[in-house]
Amino acid sequence: MPATPIATTNPATGETVKTFTAASDAEVDAAIARAADRFVEYRRTSFAQRAQWMHAAADLLEAEADEVAALMTLEMGKTLASAKAEALKCVKGFRYYADHSAEFLADEVADASKVNASKAFARYQPLGVVLAVMPWNFPLWQAVRFAAPALMAGNVGLLKHASNVPQTALYLADLLARGGFPDACFQTLLISSSAVERVLRDPRVAAATLTGSEPAGRSVAAVAGDEVKHTVLELGGSDPFIVMPSADLEAAVRTAVTARVQNNGQSCIAAKRFIVHTDIYDDFVTQFVSQMSALRVGDPTDPDTDVGPLATESGRDEVAQQVDAAAAGGAVIRCGGKRLDRPGWFYPPTVITDISRDMPIFTEEVFGPVASVYRAADIDEAIGIANASPFGLGSNAWTRDEAEIRRCVDEIEAGQVFINGMTVSYPELPFGGIKRSGYGRELSAHGIREFCNLKTVWVA
Repeated sequence: MPATPIATTNPATGETVKTFTAASDAEVDAAIARAADRFVEYRRTSFAQRAQWMHAAADLLEAEADEVAALMTLEMGKTLASAKAEALKCVKGFRYYADHSAEFLADEVADASKVNASKAFARYQPLGVVLAVMPWNFPLWQAVRFAAPALMAGNVGLLKHASNVPQTALYLADLLARGGFPDACFQTLLISSSAVERVLRDPRVAAATLTGSEPAGRSVAAVAGDEVKHTVLELGGSDPFIVMPSADLEAAVRTAVTARVQNNGQSCIAAKRFIVHTDIYDDFVTQFVSQMSALRVGDPTDPDTDVGPLATESGRDEVAQQVDAAAAGGAVIRCGGKRLDRPGWFYPPTVITDISRDMPIFTEEVFGPVASVYRAADIDEAIGIANASPFGLGSNAWTRDEAEIRRCVDEIEAGQVFINGMTVSYPELPFGGIKRSGYGRELSAHGIREFCNLKTVWVA
C-alpha cells in the first residue's frame, strides 16, 4: 500500500492545495542529532526562562488566532468558530504550564529522620528527546498539550503529525521558535507513519506519546516495549452519555447534540452512545432527532454552518459503511444516514436506534456525526451498557439523584466522568483513558510528570 501523501487537501472540496516532500532518513537523523545535542544545554535552563519563552509563544498565537483558525479549517474542515476556539485554548495551555510547571515539578521532601538521612527528597528531571505522534482532529491543541508541558519540564520534542495537517504542524514549530525557544527544542518531522518505528528505535529518543487510533497505539506501544521506552497513549473512545429521569431533559438533549457533533463529530471524547432511561426515552429521542436534523451542514468557513465535512475521504467512507451495516442488520435510522450529493467529504448528522449487541456498531467507535441511542430499564442496565465497550476514555451522566451520581462516578469504566455536563479537556484536569482507550495521562500536574524521571535523592 502506498504511503499517505503529506499534503493539505481541502475536505470541503476535495482539492489538494499544497503537497510536501517527506524528509529523508538522513534529514531525520540530522533532526534527532540536533535535538539530542540541544537537550544537553536546554535541560539546564531555568523554569523562569522557559516560562518567558512560553508566554511569548502564547502572545504570538493569540495575535495570530484568526490566521491559524483559517489554516486548521482549510486542512481538516472544522468550522472557523471551533478552530479559533481551539487556537485560544492553546494559548491558555501555554500560559497554564508557563505559570505552574515550577510548582508541579518542585522537589518532594521526605522525612529524612525516618530514612536515616540528613536530607531526602524526590526530584523530577526531564527524560530527553520525546517523540509525539499526533492526530489531525485537533491539529494544534493535541500537539500543544504535549509541547507545553514537555518543554517546560526541560525535554525537547520531535513532532510527527498527521499527514493531512502539515502546515499546522510546521506552524507550531515556527511559533515556538519565534517565541524564543532555542533551535531544535521542538522540531516537526514531515514523515510517513511507516517511518515512526525507525525514529522510536533510535537510542537518542527517550520516550513517545501518541494520540490516535487503536492500531497506531498498538504499533507504537509494541516498538516502545521492545526498546523499553516509556509511552503515553490516548486512543479511541466510544463515550457513553447516560440520561436518567431526574435529569433536566431539555439541557441534556441540547448538550447531547453539541457533544455528538463537536468538531464535525470527530472527537475521541465526543459522546457517541446515548443511554436513556425507558421512562424518558421517547421524549429524548423525539427532541434529539429534531435538533440533530435541524443542524446546518455546509462550508466550514460560513459562520452559519453547524457541521462541516469530515477530514478525509476514507474517514467519510468508513462512517457511511458503519451506518449502512447497522441499517442492514435491522437498526433504525431516525435521521441522516445517507451521503450528501455534493463535492467534499460531508456526512449528515445521524441518529440510530434499535441497535442489538451483535451489531458491529455496538462496540465500534464511529468517528463522525453519528449517534447511537439505547434504552435502559434502570441505572443498573444503563451502567452495564456504558461499560459494555472495549473503550474507556470519557463519559457523561445526567441525573439529579445523588445515589445515581455516586454510582456513575464509582462504576463507569472510564478515565473521566462528567456529571450533568459535556466532557471537555481542561489544562487543569488530567486527561486519559483505560481499557483500549490507552494509558497514562496528559494535562494537569500529572501530564507534565509523565515525561520526567522521578529521582530519589538520599544524603547521609
